[in-house]
Amino acid sequence: MRHFPSATAIALVLAATGFAAPAFAQDSAPVAEDDSGLGDIIVTAQRREESLQDVPVAVSVLSGDTLGAITSTGSDIRALAGRVPSLNIESSYGRSFPRFYIRGLGNTDFDLNASQPVSLVYDDVVLENPILKGFPIFDLDRVEVLRGPQGTLFGRNTPAGIVKFDTVKPGATGGYAKVSYGRYGTSQVEVAAGAADDNGFSVRLSTLFQHRNDWVDNVATPRKKDLGGYDDIAARLQLQYESGPFTARAVGQVRVYDGSAIIFRANTQLPGSNDLVGLGGAGAEFERDKVYQDGINFQKLNTYNAGLNLEYDFGPVTLYSITSYWNGNFRSRGDIDGGFGAVFLPVSGPGLIPFQAQSQDNVPSLDQFTQEIRIASNNQAGLGYQFGVFYFDEGLDITSFEFGGPADATPSAIAVQRQDSEAWGIFGSVNYAFDNGLKLQAGARYNHDTRDFVAARPVETRPPFVVSPNTPVPPQAATVKGKLLTWDASATYEASDAVTIYARVARGYRAPSVQGRLTFSRVISTADQEETMSYEAGIKTAFLNDKIRFNLTGYYFDTKDLQLTAVGGTANVASLLNVDAKGHGVEAELQAAPAPGLTFSVGGAWNVAEIDDANAFVAGCGSATPCTVLDPQRPGSPGIFSIDGNQLPQSPKWTVNWTAGYEIPVGDGAVYAFTDWYYRSKVQFFLYRSVEFSDDKLLEGGLRVGYKTDRFDVAAFVRNITGDKSATGGIDFNNLTSYVNEPRIWGAEASVKF
Repeated sequence: MRHFPSATAIALVLAATGFAAPAFAQDSAPVAEDDSGLGDIIVTAQRREESLQDVPVAVSVLSGDTLGAITSTGSDIRALAGRVPSLNIESSYGRSFPRFYIRGLGNTDFDLNASQPVSLVYDDVVLENPILKGFPIFDLDRVEVLRGPQGTLFGRNTPAGIVKFDTVKPGATGGYAKVSYGRYGTSQVEVAAGAADDNGFSVRLSTLFQHRNDWVDNVATPRKKDLGGYDDIAARLQLQYESGPFTARAVGQVRVYDGSAIIFRANTQLPGSNDLVGLGGAGAEFERDKVYQDGINFQKLNTYNAGLNLEYDFGPVTLYSITSYWNGNFRSRGDIDGGFGAVFLPVSGPGLIPFQAQSQDNVPSLDQFTQEIRIASNNQAGLGYQFGVFYFDEGLDITSFEFGGPADATPSAIAVQRQDSEAWGIFGSVNYAFDNGLKLQAGARYNHDTRDFVAARPVETRPPFVVSPNTPVPPQAATVKGKLLTWDASATYEASDAVTIYARVARGYRAPSVQGRLTFSRVISTADQEETMSYEAGIKTAFLNDKIRFNLTGYYFDTKDLQLTAVGGTANVASLLNVDAKGHGVEAELQAAPAPGLTFSVGGAWNVAEIDDANAFVAGCGSATPCTVLDPQRPGSPGIFSIDGNQLPQSPKWTVNWTAGYEIPVGDGAVYAFTDWYYRSKVQFFLYRSVEFSDDKLLEGGLRVGYKTDRFDVAAFVRNITGDKSATGGIDFNNLTSYVNEPRIWGAEASVKF
């Protein structure tokens, strides 16, 4: 039993929650049916099972009702955006290439070898390339979001944090089936089943099928509903053997996606405004289900995975081996100008279309191999430790095509890239738990990275006014290397059974990068390794027999040589640069189960993440784009602007998320209702600030109402219940092009456990 807190402690917590626009760690686990309250939340944020309240890391958990609600409508990984504090996710490719941001740190780069400071870890395996990071969400035990540098235990490219997926493992007989159908023919079928015998063998098969009809009408064609549909299929097979202290688990996964690329929309803003407008221009209502385009749109993605996890419990320690291989290929083509024709053609629109832009990016081959060997102590008190080695190898081919006409089959320019990356690390972490409630922890990791890169433009037939000089680009090569000792140190003090205080300092690292998308450019660019120092302190509390949980943290980071990508501009070129940046903020979360059947949570974050570099300059929007840049121009350099002091792109200063659930016993089950909401404040889409390439706010909510028993669940749902229409990104080299958030979807779902 937890001690009942003093009146002073309760007053402090209530005062803190009254200021609940910031937020900290979220859990959405099912509510206990008795007086046990919220129950303990177990996380693996430090590569071992621990209570969320005892971990000296700002960690949030998504599971239970919230995870089920946001994945019931054919949603992809972008649906996690804003559901925990300080997390944003967006994509200019749609379902296949998510870009993650934590505490404002992320990367807006659209190239297929883009490096990100937020790592995605799937069952302890890092998924490095962007086309792997969109692997569907199904049959998961939980999603953990770790904020701040995680380099000691999770390695390179985690200075902002990680998003960590833990799947349901084999070991028991049984499973579930879930079917939903909704607006635009949005359907989802998810089935998972497991079996086990008395000899230690067990198996689990998990499958997912997601579909949406084409629902966006391209008014330039005679047919209706041309775009927006997809078929997304994924499966996972796990085979496990347990015999005494030994456990072996083999896994195979596959994803096949066939559908639309993201839909770019020309001139959705008017010059001097960021309000969305319709195809008719000024005064026309924005209609999400209509576009006016003349290009080809498709996207196809295949990814495959095979892995083997071994562990042996020697008693005092357990030895782990994690081996994984991922392979993928990808093709995506879209109408980049987002409109029809051009000003020099008989017909064009909507609005000003200076020139036509149609491009395609392919990954003919992606191969990623990772191997980790780790040893970890098993004791819960006294001295604990983990030590290990990690190896990463990646081979990546990219081909980019530019087409002279929107429906051309033969490209007028072809650019190719080959990237070979190799990394290894040696890491260790020790902790000591004292009898007085104090626990100290420290860890370090030596990182070594090498990346070999070569790019060329072997085909060039465009006229000189499109690209000058209009000649092929011979192969250009670069090698970048990085090495750094990253580390962390923390102290946790259990002041009482109800209150835990912690402080943490960590050094993060992102390996150096190289970029060479030579469709328009003739040179490649590189970025030095990125180093971050992060400081945070927090309090984690649980009151009234775990019926109320409140966690609060504050942080500050200082990043040297932050890797950013200046994208777009007149030439639509991605160019790497290093700048310094600083950030600070507050995150908090409150969850409560005040009465049987009633739960609610409130969370949010206040994040300031700004460029702090007087020598940081980038090009503004393209010369043909009527864009209003708000930053000062560099003297003597038309079109070049200072970005010193700017909030990082796709980084809202305020986010708030909240949920509420209530269920009433009826017969053998319960009638229930669950709602979840997310608000974010203004974001800029690019490194420079502009009126047009921004979005003032986004507010999305969902509602689920149904009846459930121990085995069955039948519900009606709606997502984006208010029909919020918000731009989530843009293209700035041609016109005021943007892409927007998901539409309102309603439907019904039925599931059964067996």
